[in-house]
Amino acid sequence: MSEDNFFSAITGRSALSAKPFCPSCERDGSDIQEYINMAHAEDVEVDDYIRQEEGTFNHANGHFLCTVCYVKAGMPSSPHGWTCP
Repeated sequence: MSEDNFFSAITGRSALSAKPFCPSCERDGSDIQEYINMAHAEDVEVDDYIRQEEGTFNHANGHFLCTVCYVKAGMPSSPHGWTCP
């Protein structure tokens, strides 16, 4: 089973339509004021801003770590970039 099919089986959503979600604090990106403010400043939708600009965003499942959770997690990184599992 592909990763996209697995994600769809678990969540009932397509990976391509996955709403950005921080699994650490269990909030949708569109509910986090920091991202609301940044998206507003760029005149884009919050979800689109996260998909395009958030370095931890995982395009396969929609997960990312918001700034607070990223810091709490020890600011994970890797030579090729780190995305939220």
